[in-house]
Amino acid sequence: MTENAAPHQLSLLHQSNVPVQFRLNAATRRRGLRHIAEIRKQMEERQAARALQVEAITRLPDRPHAA
Repeated sequence: MTENAAPHQLSLLHQSNVPVQFRLNAATRRRGLRHIAEIRKQMEERQAARALQVEAITRLPDRPHAA
């Protein structure tokens, strides 16, 4: 595989050694980082909701008149 045929990945972090055709401007980088933060927040919220569901399912029922 030649260097030109190799896959490339865009970076949201500023790197001066990134080829010109793959450099992102500051506004695009900020939008990308904000979007990643939003996705991470959604994932954390879903994980917390799943944990609550598992806790509710595995919790033993209250037995107020147990001996």
